Amino acid sequence: MSVEQVKKRVGLYAVDFVKAGMTIGLGSGSTVYWFIQEVGKRVRQGLRVTAVPTSMKTAELAKELSIPMASLDEIARLPLTVDGADEIDQDGQLIKGGGGALLQEKMVAAVSDELIIIADSSKLVPQLGKFPLPVEIIPLAHLQVEEEIIRSGLCKRVKLRKKDGEIFITDHHHYILDCEFEKIEDAQGLNIKLHLIPGVVETGLFINMAKKAIIGYEDGRIEVTEYDR
Repeated sequence: MSVEQVKKRVGLYAVDFVKAGMTIGLGSGSTVYWFIQEVGKRVRQGLRVTAVPTSMKTAELAKELSIPMASLDEIARLPLTVDGADEIDQDGQLIKGGGGALLQEKMVAAVSDELIIIADSSKLVPQLGKFPLPVEIIPLAHLQVEEEIIRSGLCKRVKLRKKDGEIFITDHHHYILDCEFEKIEDAQGLNIKLHLIPGVVETGLFINMAKKAIIGYEDGRIEVTEYDR
């Protein structure tokens, strides 16, 4: 199977965790795209659900598919959120934010009783850090924030994210610094230290948040791993 076929298979598999009447968090990314497509199909077939999107792009897709939506301000808790990841280690710790939606993704995940991560097997890693860690920051004095991250020795190299030659702006009008590592030795400690730097809004480290991971393989296998949280 191609990678795209694996992603589609995993996305469709995950929809079976959605029950009638649920308000669910809709994640972002190329694997979650297939999950959202299938949710939209089942909504057209009569499934009653409401979705809280994790990004403007997800909200646009949900609207196209006529999936009813609510905002975070309109809900207290979510029974379920389905999202993707850029890296997943053996303990279910994550790096997210490659698409730039980490802040809202983490806000939605934080109010979810269950966060299910769906991905192809290429996202599995023995240790986090090969994928650059996104750190969302306010635009004011972003150079000082970048210099403080480097000065403190938290990572080897920092890049201000750009797209089409322009500074990338998040849905919430922030910048993103991509921090490069070979390996992250202490993800939880790093997350805390980055948050202590004034100007840092959020990091792409999702620590102890995922309850379940659904991973697809090119040979057609799907493996479901549960984490004790």
